[in-house]
Amino acid sequence: MSAIVFPPRLSAGVQNSAPPEKRLAFFNTHTCERLDVCYCTDGRYDARALAEINHILRDHRTSEVSPIATGLLDLLHTLSLRLDTPHPLHVISGYRSPGTNATLHRCNRGVASQSLHVYGKAIDIRVPGIQTLELRGIALALASGGVGYYPKSDFVHVDIGRVRSW
Repeated sequence: MSAIVFPPRLSAGVQNSAPPEKRLAFFNTHTCERLDVCYCTDGRYDARALAEINHILRDHRTSEVSPIATGLLDLLHTLSLRLDTPHPLHVISGYRSPGTNATLHRCNRGVASQSLHVYGKAIDIRVPGIQTLELRGIALALASGGVGYYPKSDFVHVDIGRVRSW
């Protein structure tokens, strides 16, 4: 195993490149709940904020709450910065319980049987004032995971799995 060593001046720049505060704003389209929260400060995740995020992104069909991967939250934070909009992310589907996912898969073969939603690593969103085609393009440009485009249902799926699109 090898390590990457940066010269002191360069490594200082790398360490300071992370934003001091990461915020996310959500509107759950099924429960009408809103949340605007700072979930990470100076590289430290806030347990209370993460619990609030887990709650708003819960399976709205069963009310089951599960941890949402911080990698997904960081991806959403980056996406939000690129969108540069005052509007919250409108959540169509965050976490899905295994039972909910199995039911959705039986009814719609477009739903993956091993969906990353079940692991808190995927979310389906739209943003007021942003065309879903534009949202898709920005998500694709990040090349940070999967991006699904659902123009008829007016949402975009983003996840932190392997880079792919559909």
